[in-house]
Amino acid sequence: MNSTASAKSVITCDLEGRIETFSPGAAELFGYAPEEVIGKKRVSLFSPGLVVLEHIESWLKTAVEQGQFETRTQFLRKDGSPIACDIRITPTKKDGQQIGYCGVTIPVPEVDPQTVMPPISVMTRIFAALVIMRAPFLSASIFPVVVAGVWLAYNGSQAFPWLNFWLTLFGVIFLHLSANVFNDYFDGKSGADDANNDYFLPFSGGSRSVELGLITPKGQFRLATILTGFAVVCGIPLVMQYGAAIAQVGLLGALLGFFYTAPPLRLIARRGLGELTIGLCFGPLLTLGTVAALSGQIDMNAFWMGLPLGLLTTGILWINQFPDYAGDKATGKNNLVVTLGVSASRFGYAGIMLGAFAAVIGLVQTGLFNSGALLACLLLPMALHSIYLCFRDFQKRSLITANRNTIILQSLVSLMLVAGLIMGSA
Repeated sequence: MNSTASAKSVITCDLEGRIETFSPGAAELFGYAPEEVIGKKRVSLFSPGLVVLEHIESWLKTAVEQGQFETRTQFLRKDGSPIACDIRITPTKKDGQQIGYCGVTIPVPEVDPQTVMPPISVMTRIFAALVIMRAPFLSASIFPVVVAGVWLAYNGSQAFPWLNFWLTLFGVIFLHLSANVFNDYFDGKSGADDANNDYFLPFSGGSRSVELGLITPKGQFRLATILTGFAVVCGIPLVMQYGAAIAQVGLLGALLGFFYTAPPLRLIARRGLGELTIGLCFGPLLTLGTVAALSGQIDMNAFWMGLPLGLLTTGILWINQFPDYAGDKATGKNNLVVTLGVSASRFGYAGIMLGAFAAVIGLVQTGLFNSGALLACLLLPMALHSIYLCFRDFQKRSLITANRNTIILQSLVSLMLVAGLIMGSA
């Protein structure tokens, strides 16, 4: 008889899923020692990643609303082998406030684990692919290309090169996705992901795709390499048309993206070089490269044009590093938030966000942007509100609202710049 057949697992976790207690039965059933998981792992460790993505949220919601949730489903042991189990999930409370969940799991060894695997929709499988590549963050690279394209369309003397625009846009997208996957790969190798327990999914802490079992580290490296290849394919026609200058800008962006977390440079760990890299790659360098790919000219006006968006994307990175502070510090990922401390870093966030709007005003005053670009300044109250939330909630889970708003703000400012540049040129 299998030794786990009579095991009864009792596991409690906090609201983030971090394991707080791990019974002897849990150790017997899943194969982990308590010291391996308590305070170090999340309960998602025991479930297939696709189940986590599609079902866990609704199961927990039912447990909270009805007092408990029961089902029979598939779990995973430490050795990766599946097992069918019955589970009962209940919310845990202290002084009337929910503080986490308790899961009581009993194995059903006579049942084939595959027969109790919950159904997984096509949309969840697509979403899993997006999670692996962190595709929701693509707005950080797409909008600077669009802003630069609109600026050139209304300031250039030739017909707009639509083919070059689409090649540039998709090349940038593939390069951004490859950098995301490479970053996750090297974060995993450095131990940064394992050390990071304080995170707000999906804004910080990486994609967690390996932890969820969606892809292996080797698969990450292979996927990132393929995506880089797609970017090169998009760039070849542009290099053939305009020469080595385009290749140099693209290569610089690719190398900065790769070495952002890759050794030996690991720019993110070098006290400000990581933030500078993000600001350049998703701002001035991207707008400079876009205009060069569309016109064949290296125009420094295009470089400065990317400053507001580069600052806003740096703001996204900056505030997303708050919940990662402990894990980053433990693994030597010495970004500026780790260097300054979370409390002092609030002032850095405020300076970055206000600096983005100051940059828009400065670009209008210098004539690089027409006056229509000032439309973006209508979003200043939203930035001020995010700054307020950052100062108030910098040590709370509710900081997630400021994380989300910063991402939205980058997109809205970009759209306002596009609309303003078009209206101002009409």
